[in-house]
Amino acid sequence: MDVISSLIVDQFGAFIGKKSERVRVTVKGEVVVEKPLFQIEHLLITARGVSLSSDVVYKCCEAGIPISFVSYTGKPYGRIMSSDLIGTVKTRREQLLAYADERGVMLSKAFARGKMLNQAHLIKYMAKYRKSRDKTLHREVWDAAIEIQVLADQLEQLEGENVDEIRPQLMNLEGRAADRYWQTMKKLLLVDVEWEKREHRGAQDPVNSALNYGYGILYTQIENAVVLAGLDPYAGFVHVDRPGKPSLVLDLIEEFRQPVVDRTVFGLLNKGVAVEVDEKGWLTETTRKTLAEKVLGRLEGRERYEGKKHPLKAIIHSQARHMATFVGGEGREYRPFVAGW
Repeated sequence: MDVISSLIVDQFGAFIGKKSERVRVTVKGEVVVEKPLFQIEHLLITARGVSLSSDVVYKCCEAGIPISFVSYTGKPYGRIMSSDLIGTVKTRREQLLAYADERGVMLSKAFARGKMLNQAHLIKYMAKYRKSRDKTLHREVWDAAIEIQVLADQLEQLEGENVDEIRPQLMNLEGRAADRYWQTMKKLLLVDVEWEKREHRGAQDPVNSALNYGYGILYTQIENAVVLAGLDPYAGFVHVDRPGKPSLVLDLIEEFRQPVVDRTVFGLLNKGVAVEVDEKGWLTETTRKTLAEKVLGRLEGRERYEGKKHPLKAIIHSQARHMATFVGGEGREYRPFVAGW
């Protein structure tokens, strides 16, 4: 059986070329990997000093394979995708109009609700195996999950004619849930590791660095799904507009951070897998490779969705299509994805 997956190029100085209908990666003239195009769904470049031939770009675009670039710190900084895959302009027009009416309000609350419920469900999942060993911690974690769920329920009480009217209250609820979530996740760590609090840009400790890198890998998947659904990745709802800021990608990713990245990173840490940083505070090459492989592997994991079990990567694309249908007026509501526990 042919396995279709992402091809990760993570070695400095690598060259990506084409050999017949295969993508070949070489380092200093030696072939390190060679894979048929039909077995590749995504080409992910996570190292500096990588070069690629125009033939590879052409064949990837022809085959509908996106090429994504992610920095050492997990920041996505570029994407190559066939212009033929972009959806109709009608969807994007409706997306822009949705910002100013009740559709934007409904989407914003759905994104936040999905994030908060997934936070609650992940800490429940991680606490399942603590009940018999540490009843006090299990009770604390369970109480935290309930608090987060209560905050998520309060989202339904927010009223406004557009996103701008509800954003302050929504961000307040989301922030309170996040504080409770990260405090609880810290208690669920089984290893002694440097980690004071959740940090985004510039983080140099192993936990935050691993999370940020994992989110960067996930981001490329979300962006591809958004574009393929015909949506504008820069026209979001909860995240405010800024030049070069893919607000919609940052909105949709909220539903998937916990079930894809947080579960993977904390699972690795609790199993004793080393997450190492170098003298510059960057994740080592070995750690980056492990994280990329594990996050992409988690995307292959199946979750219950719309009555059946589907791979998470398929659920991401389905949610993007549902969003496009909703803003286009063909769907009554948009439901966030909530993973089981």
